[in-house]
Amino acid sequence: MSHRNARLTVHGRLLIVQRHRAGWKQAHIAAAMGVSRKCVKTWIDRHRAEGEAGLETRSSRPHTMPTRTTPGVEERVLAARAEHRDGPDVLGPKVGVPARTVSRILRRHEVPYLRECDPMTGQVIRSSKTTAVRYERAKPGELVHMDVKKLGKVPDGGGWRGRGQTPANHQTRVEKTPIGYDYVHTLVDDHSRLAYSEILPDEKGITCAAFLERAAAYFAAKGIARIERVMTDNAFAYRHSNDIKGVCAALGAKQTFIKPHCPWQNGKVERLNRTLATEWAYRQAFTTNADRTAALAPWLEHYNTVRRHSALDGKPPISRL
Repeated sequence: MSHRNARLTVHGRLLIVQRHRAGWKQAHIAAAMGVSRKCVKTWIDRHRAEGEAGLETRSSRPHTMPTRTTPGVEERVLAARAEHRDGPDVLGPKVGVPARTVSRILRRHEVPYLRECDPMTGQVIRSSKTTAVRYERAKPGELVHMDVKKLGKVPDGGGWRGRGQTPANHQTRVEKTPIGYDYVHTLVDDHSRLAYSEILPDEKGITCAAFLERAAAYFAAKGIARIERVMTDNAFAYRHSNDIKGVCAALGAKQTFIKPHCPWQNGKVERLNRTLATEWAYRQAFTTNADRTAALAPWLEHYNTVRRHSALDGKPPISRL
């Protein structure tokens, strides 16, 4: 593919050759194509030597780079990285190489970023998105996604994201008194994106199980008579709670878990958590936590019945039921 400022594409270069064969003078071809005579001659000569393959776009990278870092220096950089597990800014002075050069060497040899590695062993611990395969179940209830979003409570008088307000004179600040958290439990249907959420005091197994039971009843009232599979992350309550296992058995649903460190596999409910935060929890300034709690149910009804969903061709989730 040609770069965005190129005058000619492969088809334009072929047109030069065709016009030359038709008897056009190179100067006339250059004027008609808006390029230089040298450019016209280059493509004619290359076609004469290599045929149509010679008209393909080639990399402008030089064949040799005399100023490139020597293999010996690269080996020292890689050895220092393996030994010290430091970033380019720290490794550069140690090996006597600019930090930018160290960064290029590490990228050239595909050395993983420090953020992807265990700080003690240096082993890669962060999964890649090679498991991120987009999918959508064929019918409602075939798969539902379940998760918990933790939100700081709103202090009396209001505040931004659970923090108290600063007095008008800005000379003193309100003392940071712990006010606790709300746990927003959510269930999302994979096919229709129908959602149900509740604010609960914790995320224990018995609490999650009771929520799943009520969510299933809500789904049944909306037309999803049976839930076949429940997908969650690997939280302790989801993994080991007998209460959740009992509710799944009563619903006739199979419980499945995402691969560790791969939250995108539960991406539909993770994306809803973000939408909850931006469009409900932090969309306006609430003066009390009770006000924010009361605003959840109306917003959820709006989400399911009115709000346009990009994955549903601009229709709300209820349209698929």
